[in-house]
Amino acid sequence: MCSNGGMRWSGQAIDATRSDALPGLESNSGLVRSVTTPEFAGVTFHEVLAKSALNRVPAADGSGTYGWTINPYRGCSHACVYCFARPTHTYLEFDGGADFDQQIVVKTNVADVLRRELRKPSWDRHPVALGTNTDPYQRAEGKYRLMPGVIRALAESGTPFSILTKGTLMRRDVPLLVEAARSVPVDLAMSIAVYDDELQQQVEPGTPTTAARLATVRAIRDAGLTCSVFLMPVLPYITDTRAHLDDAIGRAAAAGASSVMYSALHLRPGVKPWWSAWLQRTRPDLVERYRSMYLDNTYAPKDYRRWLAERVRPILRAHGMGLGTVDPTTGSMGFSNRLVNAGGAPTTPAGAVPGAGLATPAGAGPGAAPTTPAGAGSGAGLATPAGARPGTAPATRAGVISGPSPFEEQSRPTTSPLKRADPGFDQRLAPRVEPSLPTLF
Repeated sequence: MCSNGGMRWSGQAIDATRSDALPGLESNSGLVRSVTTPEFAGVTFHEVLAKSALNRVPAADGSGTYGWTINPYRGCSHACVYCFARPTHTYLEFDGGADFDQQIVVKTNVADVLRRELRKPSWDRHPVALGTNTDPYQRAEGKYRLMPGVIRALAESGTPFSILTKGTLMRRDVPLLVEAARSVPVDLAMSIAVYDDELQQQVEPGTPTTAARLATVRAIRDAGLTCSVFLMPVLPYITDTRAHLDDAIGRAAAAGASSVMYSALHLRPGVKPWWSAWLQRTRPDLVERYRSMYLDNTYAPKDYRRWLAERVRPILRAHGMGLGTVDPTTGSMGFSNRLVNAGGAPTTPAGAVPGAGLATPAGAGPGAAPTTPAGAGSGAGLATPAGARPGTAPATRAGVISGPSPFEEQSRPTTSPLKRADPGFDQRLAPRVEPSLPTLF
C-alpha cells in the first residue's frame, strides 16, 4: 500500500522549507509517496525527489578542510543499536530508535541529480564517500537499485569514490566497480564489528551474517579490488578480549582484507538512550561499568583506548595485517595507498587495482600525513578479558580493575572516525529521549 500523507514533517505546504532539514530535503514538496510492502514487514519507505546529491562536509576542527559525501538513503534497516547516525533522523521529526530502523527515506532521483551536479564547471573531482552516514547497501537497495547509477555517474565524471557498507548487496555491483576502478580511484570497505552470531543478531539485527560479509570481502578481492575491514566499534567488556579480537582479525585476514581499521565504541548525544536501553535488557551486569566510562564522555576514556591499542597491535602483527587510515572529515578510507603495519612502517596494499586509492583526501594539504583511527576490533563472547581495562571507575565488584594505563594511546582522527554529514548537529539539536527509555548516562 502507499500514500503521500504519512510522513510526519511539519510545513506540508508546497515548497515549504526547513533550515535544519537534511541536505537535499529542505523542501517537503519532494515527497512522492510512502510505501509499505510485505517483503519488508514493519518498514515504511518514503520516496522523495532530492534537490541535491552531493553533501559538502567541513571539518569540525575549523581547519578549513572538507570532504564530500552522498547518502542515497536516510535511516537504515540494519538497525545497529550503537549507530552514531541515529540522531540525524530527528531532523525529519522521526525518533532515533524504531523510526530510524523502520522509516527509510529513499532519494529515488539521486543518480540523475548527481549527474547534473558533476557536470557543473565548478566541480573539481574531489573524492566522494558513500556509507559514512547511513548504509547505501542496506536491504532497500535490492528494491531501488540506486547505487549502479551513482557508481556510473561518479566514474564517468572522473570522480574518485569510496564505499563503506555492512551490506552484501555490494557483491552485485562488483563488475561495475571493477569497470569504474579502471577510470578512477575506488576504495571499498566492509564494516564487521561482531563475530559471534548470537550477539550480532542482538546488536545488529538487520545486518547480513558475519560469514556473508567476509565472503563479500573475498569476492571483491578475487575481482582484483582492494577491500578493507572496519572492526568498528569494539564494545568494551563485550568484544575486546584477546581471543575474540584474534578471531576477528584472523578471519578478516583469511578473507583477504587489504587492511583493518578499528575504534572503540563512541556514544553521541541521542545514541546513549538507545544503547543504554539495550544494555539494561541484555547485559545489566555492565550498566555501571558503561556509566563510569561514558557518563560525561562521547568517546571511551583515553586510558582505555591506549589499553586497546596495546592489545590489538600484536594481533595485527601476528596476522600480517596493516592498519588502514581513515579520512577524519568523511570517515572514509582516506584514499590513501599507505597502510601502517603493526610495527609503524608504511606498506602498500597487495592486489590493488592500478591507480586505485592513490588520490589525496579532499582538503588535505601537500604532504599531509594520514591519520590513524582509534582502536577497535571485534569478536564476541561476553566474558571479561584478563587484565585491567583502564578508564573505568574504582572497582565496586570483583573483576573490575582500575588504575592508570602504562600503555601509549593509538593515534586517532581529530574528528569522529565516522563523520556525519552535518557537523553542526551537536550545537543545534538536543537529543530526544523517549520517556519510556531509562536514562543511564
